[in-house]
Amino acid sequence: MKRAGPSLCQYQECELFANLGNNEHEPQPLGESMDLIRILIAILVPPLGVFLQEGLGKHFWINIILTLLGYIPGIVHAVYIIAKK
Repeated sequence: MKRAGPSLCQYQECELFANLGNNEHEPQPLGESMDLIRILIAILVPPLGVFLQEGLGKHFWINIILTLLGYIPGIVHAVYIIAKK
């Protein structure tokens, strides 16, 4: 039995539904989004951002000293440590 009128695929919406399975935008790897979260944390609490990246190593203690000497040097160091990875 044939339907009367135009078929469903002649409408524009059909293209939208036809391309649902084609993902042109791949999701970001988890590492990139975690780096963004670490950078945001590093802006708020620089030593915590370095700790999440490096642990209790020398960079953490350097960042503690820089943050005590001035908040901005602590942020710059923390963002550098996170971004260099």
